[in-house]
Amino acid sequence: MCGIAGALNLTAARGTPLPDLHAMLTMLTHRGPEEAGFYADDRVGLAHARLSIVGVGNGLQPIPNEDGTIWAICNGEFFNYVELRDGLRERGHQFRTDSDTEVLVHLYEEQGWQAIEALNGQFAVALWDARQQRLMLGRDRLGVRPLFYTTYQGQFLFASEIKALFAAGVPRQLDAHGMAQVFTLWSPLPGGSIMAGVREVLPGHVLFAHPGSAELRQHAYWHLRFPAADEIESRTPEEYVEEIRATLQQATRLRLRADVPVGAYLSGGLDSTLISSIAQAQLPHQLHTFSVAFHDDAYDERSYQFQVAEQLGTLHHVIECDAERIRATLPDVLWHTEVPLLRLTPVAMYLLSQLVHQHGLKVMLSGEGADEFFGGYDIFKETLVRRFWARQPDSRLRPLLLSRIYEHIRDLQSLSPEMLRPFFGQHLTETDLPYYSHMLRWQNTRRTHRLFAPDLVASLADYHVVDTIAVQLPREMMQWEPLARAQYTEITTFLSAYLLASQGDRVGMAHAVECRHPFLDQHMVALSNRIPARWKLRGLRGEKYILRRAAQGIAPDEIVGRLKQPYRAPIRSVFNGRALPDYAQELLSDPQIRASGIFAPQAVRLLVAKAQKSPAFSEVDQMAFIGVLTTQLIHHMFIADWDHQMATRRRDLRMTRLG
Repeated sequence: MCGIAGALNLTAARGTPLPDLHAMLTMLTHRGPEEAGFYADDRVGLAHARLSIVGVGNGLQPIPNEDGTIWAICNGEFFNYVELRDGLRERGHQFRTDSDTEVLVHLYEEQGWQAIEALNGQFAVALWDARQQRLMLGRDRLGVRPLFYTTYQGQFLFASEIKALFAAGVPRQLDAHGMAQVFTLWSPLPGGSIMAGVREVLPGHVLFAHPGSAELRQHAYWHLRFPAADEIESRTPEEYVEEIRATLQQATRLRLRADVPVGAYLSGGLDSTLISSIAQAQLPHQLHTFSVAFHDDAYDERSYQFQVAEQLGTLHHVIECDAERIRATLPDVLWHTEVPLLRLTPVAMYLLSQLVHQHGLKVMLSGEGADEFFGGYDIFKETLVRRFWARQPDSRLRPLLLSRIYEHIRDLQSLSPEMLRPFFGQHLTETDLPYYSHMLRWQNTRRTHRLFAPDLVASLADYHVVDTIAVQLPREMMQWEPLARAQYTEITTFLSAYLLASQGDRVGMAHAVECRHPFLDQHMVALSNRIPARWKLRGLRGEKYILRRAAQGIAPDEIVGRLKQPYRAPIRSVFNGRALPDYAQELLSDPQIRASGIFAPQAVRLLVAKAQKSPAFSEVDQMAFIGVLTTQLIHHMFIADWDHQMATRRRDLRMTRLG
């Protein structure tokens, strides 16, 4: 795992001096603190900060082919590099390193850009082809690893994180559309960012740029798809169980490939327990497992975590997240996420990766992806009930089923049957919308727009986030099962843009910790997408039904039968009724709110008073409060106070010139 950055001269060879690659890379040394290399000529510059995991002794990048006409840098891993390298050697290719990145160089020699289709991994890559005068950027299928880009003063610039682009002089300004997306979807839409003019390579895409040309071309090499409802395979649950077990064991085995120790995150739920169980069975030594514990009992799962660790015999480590630690850590988390948050779970994951780093590990396994691909989220159950209710919209009994889903949300549990109907009944009968499953969530989150300043509201008058999503949906989506439509919406708007970013890569790599996700293996994804909805979600107590069947005999029985508890960090107990930390008091003051120009001072003042004094601090209030505070932090660090932040947070490094 690493940080990558670079530039391509779009004007002409020898036209515009390349930016300071060293300055760009100093903003990424947390991703790769061990060594750094670069290649540069009068057309292109590639830079790489390395966290050595594979080919520890000789994997300094950029890596060239034999005659130096192709150069590549990679952030991430190709898990099938062993098999690919063996085949390339049989065909006469010569390898000078043990790095998995060199596989891409030689595959590209044979197959051109289509070589990326052969990679099973999680990666963001840049490859310069001097013969074709072409720079190629590529990103893994589900967007586990980030890769941002922009054009500035005749140059195409790219980097693993936005702050590296700013170090090259790119203007810094919040994007109004990005703000609307965050305060509707929790994150910018894939391909965009919160910063004006800064884009991100789409998951499953390659992007091409050429010297002397301002045209950028992006091409999809992979699509997330589900079969039509009338084309679903007719197989028994037992057949699926055996295939799930074999595929998941192979995916985990591949992700244990490393020249350094590999650990695992353990939440106490089914997904991480299953991965930890498979990993421990495949290792000749004790697996290190890591967990978060909360002082708020409503969020704490430590009893299940310790139970699993004891049964598996792992070496278990726990980080305690109390309110004070969460408040104190939040600014550092925002420096790494580079996007406002509406939840505090990224803070917990930041502290957890810090614990991993303190124990000397670089690589962790995670159960991320199982809920998305096997139907584990409450929003899937909610959609099931609302579709059932929509058949008889006047029913008084059917909406009562909704109170059985969100048992962890106190606000909803307190609602009377009369109040459940209007809350969940919005857009009830619009079941022909492909994104029907998420309309209610988006509409409720969008209520936070009331906090926007009048000028921002005016700039968004003709912009609608949902319309932007609608035009990007596959034409065949309505032929899929309703659960598949909900899964697609969740994966494409939330998984890569938020869960794998703010709650995954960005907070892990803040401490040089790489997280690997067996459930996101391309073969695992293809298999799960073929499984009918009836074997994924069976009623309100039957989420991930087929995965639980597959876990029997592998994971502890108590965990296999345990209902999912959403992995969340507290907000109410962290800020409600408490004095604000100094940074929050300053950034939420009227002068600072007016200076940023994003929110209306009076609306923020009322929200802050409610957070500090009122016990009625609802879920939407909590999201709004964290959203405002973290947006103010983003504005402060990346716009108003950028020079100071860059000077104090960057780490110097020594770069080795290659080529």
